[in-house]
Amino acid sequence: MIAYPDRRLKIFSGNANPSLAREIAAHLGIPMGLAQVLRFSDGEVQVRINESVRGADVFVVQPTCSPVNEHLMELLITIDALRRASARRITAVIPYYGYARQDRKTRARDPITAKLVANLLTTAGVDKVLTMDLHAGQIQGFFDIPVDHLPGVPILAEYFKSKNLSSMLVVSPDLGGVTRARDLADRLGVDIAIIDKRRPEPNVAEIMNIIGKIKGKRVLMIDDIIDTAGTIVQGAQSLLDQGALEVYACCTHAVLSGSAVARLEQSPITEVVVTNTIPLPEEKRSAKIKVLSVAPLLGDAILRIFEDLSVSKLFD
Repeated sequence: MIAYPDRRLKIFSGNANPSLAREIAAHLGIPMGLAQVLRFSDGEVQVRINESVRGADVFVVQPTCSPVNEHLMELLITIDALRRASARRITAVIPYYGYARQDRKTRARDPITAKLVANLLTTAGVDKVLTMDLHAGQIQGFFDIPVDHLPGVPILAEYFKSKNLSSMLVVSPDLGGVTRARDLADRLGVDIAIIDKRRPEPNVAEIMNIIGKIKGKRVLMIDDIIDTAGTIVQGAQSLLDQGALEVYACCTHAVLSGSAVARLEQSPITEVVVTNTIPLPEEKRSAKIKVLSVAPLLGDAILRIFEDLSVSKLFD
């Protein structure tokens, strides 16, 4: 247990993923901060900080997952409350950064919501952001404040190492995920392949070609997000059609919207490995889905930020 006599390090949480916040606090050996996130009768968010935070180093754990607008407003209002209560430094711990998929203009008159959310957080008064597996790394540059960006690959790699699977191959489901796939492949000591696909509409993917030798391999598909699961299921079937022995899938953020869970259960994928950056309610649980905790990683990063140490040392 880590003792902080003056309790300058404080962990608060909104309603998005309180179980993860409690895990982080338990990992650090400190109690959760006393706060309530309530609603007025018309639905407006009301935040009450029920202890002094004057001069404290405060970390607010709040992924902006579904319902994203509710959780984003909770985070912004909590930050404002802490700033007005004279917290020394406020770090927004956002394991899953919502609105990140609109990070550039692909058509005329498109918004760039990833930048808009960055502006909102900065205006609310946050001093630093700690997040995991942004949809695009350049989103870090949308902030004019420090951003610590943690990868989820090390956690996933350790799990698959423990399974001791033979004839493994890592596959990127698209060209944009090659760097992530290469990182996982290097940690597992295996080769990679790439699925070249075209996406005519959001959440609609068409498999075009598979680059690499996958025949006779146990394939591990990796992505940052599994949303509707259409891409990952379609990719898995194409890999099996090309001679893969078995297909596993993994991601950091289990968005799993709509009928994603049913689609995964009916798919030929052997196992889907995700983390708890986003909470998985009972209705989305499945024997096929394995959830790994990011609490120790986030807890260690929070401690290093609190002590003004390098966060990158966690991955050396």
